[in-house]
Amino acid sequence: MLDTIPNNVNLDQNPKLQRALLHWHPKFLDWWKEVGPEGFQQDQIYLRTAIGVSAGDWAIYDYVKMPDYRWGIFLANPRKQDSIYFGDKIGEKLWPQVPGEFRKELRRLIVTQGDTEPASVEAQRLLGKTAPSLVDLRNLFQINVEEARHLWAMVYLLHSYFGADGRDEAEEMLVRRSGHEDHPRILQAFNKPIDDWLAFFCFTMFTDRDGKFQLAALAESAFDPLARSTMFMLTEEAFHLSVGDTGIQRVVRRTAELMQEGADPEKAGAIPLAVIQKYINEWASACYDLFGGEDSSNAATYFGTGLKGRFQEGDGKRFPDHLALDDVYTADVVEQGKWTKREIPMRRAMNACLLDDFITDLHRGLKRWNKVLEDAGVTERLTLPNKRFNRNVGIYADSLFAIDGEMIGQAAFDKQIGDWLPSREDYDLVQRSMVPVFEPGKVAGWIAPPTRGFGNNPTGFEYVLFH
Repeated sequence: MLDTIPNNVNLDQNPKLQRALLHWHPKFLDWWKEVGPEGFQQDQIYLRTAIGVSAGDWAIYDYVKMPDYRWGIFLANPRKQDSIYFGDKIGEKLWPQVPGEFRKELRRLIVTQGDTEPASVEAQRLLGKTAPSLVDLRNLFQINVEEARHLWAMVYLLHSYFGADGRDEAEEMLVRRSGHEDHPRILQAFNKPIDDWLAFFCFTMFTDRDGKFQLAALAESAFDPLARSTMFMLTEEAFHLSVGDTGIQRVVRRTAELMQEGADPEKAGAIPLAVIQKYINEWASACYDLFGGEDSSNAATYFGTGLKGRFQEGDGKRFPDHLALDDVYTADVVEQGKWTKREIPMRRAMNACLLDDFITDLHRGLKRWNKVLEDAGVTERLTLPNKRFNRNVGIYADSLFAIDGEMIGQAAFDKQIGDWLPSREDYDLVQRSMVPVFEPGKVAGWIAPPTRGFGNNPTGFEYVLFH
């Protein structure tokens, strides 16, 4: 087994870690075969595999059966800084080992991040059966195997640095299941079903983008193995985000083409803009909750101790002040039924800052999608829900807000929620569009064709060799 794991962590020189992984690996494969992509385990998929972290090693393309994929363990190259550069320990050396006083907090961060990776594989396990093209089918499986590799990255940290507790946590990650009534995944958004490809594109656009910002914050960590693990994960995560962004853009493009022709998208088997908008509202608002409370003592602790920084904390451009002791974050909140301003100490507002960066990033995607509508002469525009809408976590969880963020009563909310979030009828409409297309170069009628292939191959390449 060990010679099938490409790595740069000297696995061959660590007998203790070898024994731990030898014990974990068969259980991982059992998990993959039970709840990984259903119906395609014996097919040859044209996938990229990382065998190193250099430019020529992290994207090697070839056909492989997914159970035989080489899930590697990689740390990014050493950082330019060799000392802590934010929080209360600025100037101290980065930690090559887990400090005893932060053992609990670091384990919690790693377990929470690690738990999200298998959750997405589980939620997407049936999507291959309705793939709109072979390119999309390949992309789905590429994301699946890389999410599983990201699980390996976190399991490596748990096995290497947390002893028996880490081994137990690694085992538990293979026990929980996305959406399971008794053993759900830790974060609620990772228990949401992904029953159609529009939901998949929204997941990779919104939920994986939350992952981008969480990984980027952990990539600033004073615990160097965690930082370098997540830095390399971000290299692969960029592809996941592009699948979501371009996927939604292709759905919008096809709908816009039909509208430009004077056709009814629903009658033509495509997805109306109003339904696309509802999916955006659903997934974006669910992901706002993933950032946690806007006023958080845990966030302050993580920053002050150097466990987790801000997005691009160390790039030397965004934040001249790496102590964050004097600044405040001002939030509009409702108190006793009235709007007021609340000043949150900056360290306690780290989640709010990360959420704001996330929303700024999302607007870039909205701009691209709306440009498609503009070019097609369609007057409608897609929007993001306000960050107060549909919240279950944080300072807005105890009040009701309309899609634009204005406070609203229960009766008005109940009357309009069907205009904002998908109904059963909307899900059924999308599901009716999900007709599989497995012929090279062909694409389903509800989505525009992909614009690029992979591994220097055209979009009409045979990306899946069926058994």
